[in-house]
Amino acid sequence: MATDESQFREAGRPDPDALLASAGRGKRGRLKIFLGMAPGVGKTYEMLTQGRRAQKEHGEVLVGVVETHGRRETEELLDGLEVMARRPLEHRGRLMMEFDLDAALALKPRLLLVDEYAHSNAPGSRHPKRWQDVEELLQAGIDVWTTLNVQHLESLVDVIWKITGVRQRETVPDSALSRADEIELIDITPTELRQRMEEGKVYVPETARLAAGNFFKLENLTALRELALRRAAQTVDDHLNQAMKRAGVEGPWAAGERILVLIGPDAMAGSLVRAGRRLSDMMMDAPWTVAHVERPGGAEPDSGRGAHLAEALKLAEQLGGASVVLNGDDLVGAVLDYARRNNVTQIVVGKSHRKGWRGWFHRSLAPELLKAQNGAALHIITEVTSGPVQPASPNTSPARFSWLAHLGAIAMVGLVIGLAELIDKRVENVNLAMLFLVSVLGAGLAFGLWPAVTAAALAAFAYNFFFLEPRLSFWIGHPADVLTFLVFFAVALTTGGLTGRIRDQAKATARRASAITALLAASRRLSAAARREDAAAILAEQVSAATSGKVVVLLPVNGEIAPAAGAPELEALSTADMTAARWTWSRGEPAGAGTGTLPNAAWTFRPLQGVRARSGVVGFEPKALATAENARFAMALLDQGAIAIERAELAAAAVDAEALRRSDRLRSALLNSVSHDLRTPLATVLGSATTLIDYGEGMKAAVRDDLLLSIREEAERLNRYVGDLLDMTRLEGGALVARRDWIDVRDVIASALSRISRRLGQRRVQRDFPAELSLVRADAGLLEQVLVNILENAIAYSEDGALIEAAAYEDRGNVVISIEDEGRGIPTAELERVFEKFRRLEESIDRGGERGKGAGLGLAIAKGFVEAMGGRIAAASPIHDRPDGSKGGTRILISLRKDAAGGETKS
Repeated sequence: MATDESQFREAGRPDPDALLASAGRGKRGRLKIFLGMAPGVGKTYEMLTQGRRAQKEHGEVLVGVVETHGRRETEELLDGLEVMARRPLEHRGRLMMEFDLDAALALKPRLLLVDEYAHSNAPGSRHPKRWQDVEELLQAGIDVWTTLNVQHLESLVDVIWKITGVRQRETVPDSALSRADEIELIDITPTELRQRMEEGKVYVPETARLAAGNFFKLENLTALRELALRRAAQTVDDHLNQAMKRAGVEGPWAAGERILVLIGPDAMAGSLVRAGRRLSDMMMDAPWTVAHVERPGGAEPDSGRGAHLAEALKLAEQLGGASVVLNGDDLVGAVLDYARRNNVTQIVVGKSHRKGWRGWFHRSLAPELLKAQNGAALHIITEVTSGPVQPASPNTSPARFSWLAHLGAIAMVGLVIGLAELIDKRVENVNLAMLFLVSVLGAGLAFGLWPAVTAAALAAFAYNFFFLEPRLSFWIGHPADVLTFLVFFAVALTTGGLTGRIRDQAKATARRASAITALLAASRRLSAAARREDAAAILAEQVSAATSGKVVVLLPVNGEIAPAAGAPELEALSTADMTAARWTWSRGEPAGAGTGTLPNAAWTFRPLQGVRARSGVVGFEPKALATAENARFAMALLDQGAIAIERAELAAAAVDAEALRRSDRLRSALLNSVSHDLRTPLATVLGSATTLIDYGEGMKAAVRDDLLLSIREEAERLNRYVGDLLDMTRLEGGALVARRDWIDVRDVIASALSRISRRLGQRRVQRDFPAELSLVRADAGLLEQVLVNILENAIAYSEDGALIEAAAYEDRGNVVISIEDEGRGIPTAELERVFEKFRRLEESIDRGGERGKGAGLGLAIAKGFVEAMGGRIAAASPIHDRPDGSKGGTRILISLRKDAAGGETKS
């Protein structure tokens, strides 16, 4: 979307944004980059040479990391410089030596030399890239010198691959280079570099021969050298522009070329944009900007002209240029002010062939810019004469409103003439000129600038004709009346013009404020959309409201584009419409009615271009983009909608990725648990079975029975582990479905106690149930498994002879089950964490430690099952003291809601 530029900055005044950027540096260190076209040009050598010089002049120079690659001349430069020890990092059994960032921050030298800006750090480092290490050093106030080859810039990866056939994996974002305070280009000729390779000063001879026939071919080095020169020149030009803005110096300074293309809402706009792109190519990719000047008092262009302007601004961004909308009544002044502040050296402007009376009354921009002589070169592009540009239809609503406004101004003057006639007959020596001035002011306030001018001219001549002697004649009889007439005419024109201009500016400001408010509201709604379908529906609604037309949004489904939302309602698209929509989706270009591609379609389709890729297509009615302002507003909404849809897709992908991550984490945890918890009972079963097979006949009966008992107990333990793993898999995978029916929890408790009766040993069980208890809607099987898990946990962490109490009671809204034991108890700080997966106390009591331990899943499964049935589960301290008066034990509470229809009780 094009940006707006304020036109009220004083000449010679420093740019506030540039000053804020400079002030924002604070105590940040300075970055100097030694840039080269390829390895071996001498970047590290030059950095060390200047480092030794800086040490003699200032001291406090520290070498953080330098890669000499075995070059003797470079190694000799390290003598006399303090070199930091590298930090060892182990990765996959391999020891790697990396730059020690923490040590550098602790030493905090005045100047630090860090070689190879694009280097990728070893896994385990704080930052994945060395340029990020450098950024942290700069934030700490340390000056850093570093080296970089041009092929490592992120924006040039594809270009380098086409030139050399090598895909660079270690890259630096272009913004990191732009933030450098100084860039020094280390340049030698390609022939000299190849000579250095042959002499063994770059690589060892064997490697040098291979490199000379591949990456270091003469044509490759020539292209890389040009890229390095261009990037260095571009960065220096950016530094010059920022320095000029900070100092308030007005350009242009032709140290680097900057192009400004001026367009209007006509058919020439696209041609001018393409001419600007070609001029930029001829000037070595010089930065270029497309600008349109809006006049607050100017009439809005019709739908056709507005579409030309919107298409041209969009085309500029697609071709790599910037776009800006300037505001100001003085067209030439607004353009030259922007050109001076942004150091523009080349201005591109169009000149149409106006014929007849239109050429006399329209001010041409090109001659006015020539008269200004601001120092920039002016390129005049003449209008293409292959066919006339269609003028606006005289029946459009803006034209009708303009004629009605002029008629209204005439009517106001006529009303004042009648009023003045009545006053003149009844009052003597009254100044009637004031009444006519009031009519001019009223016309300006009501209808704008040009109707006010019409009213001023008509009021002056009417005042002369009806009220200056001789009356009913345009002849002025007294010389004094001539001065009166001229002063009145001048005052009427001035006041009317000023009033109309203020009114037009107020309306323009109100329109922009309304558009900004609408964009903000749309942005908020789009940001709140969680799904791409919701974002598409909001986008269709907002664009339809902005254009007062029908809109349809199409989104990709299984690789094919399909209608997803529409406003005011989703309408069916014909085969021709879908063909145009598919073209827009596949090519990213407008298609359909009013375009050069498939113009027979009933809709106009435009792509929704997100940050990473296209996210969909939007279709408009051909008449939807009525004005240039509405067209820009709609394009801004499309940009926001594309990003919102893309964000919703990324959010959905993030949810899926999080689910996979959680699943992988659970799988890893389960495997870690299984590797230990299943191995122990398996070893016991295998050992006992092997002993029985080998020595069973000679064993005593008691020993044999003990081994068989161990096999049964460990097999049951394995069965519980496998059951827990399956239950947890059902919970995590979302496959658990509770079959709720009316049940009596007392029956379920009795069944659970029966299942664990063999494991109770010498422990005592006490049941505490009321005579009557309300039924609840729950899954009897899940609830029984919950109680079995809780009871087994109580057995594992309590001694023989201990009491386990199973109770049930109800309050006004719930039936509560309580399982209380006399075990070791749970620390208060751990009560809320006992239901976490793989959470267990250090030691169990049952059968001495390991054999009593579970996988730590029992209570986690119980919690999942209870919540699936709509209940709650919690751990608490027991309400009863032990028989010896000591505190201990654990109480698990399960609360199940009583249904409103379930007031039935069972005895």
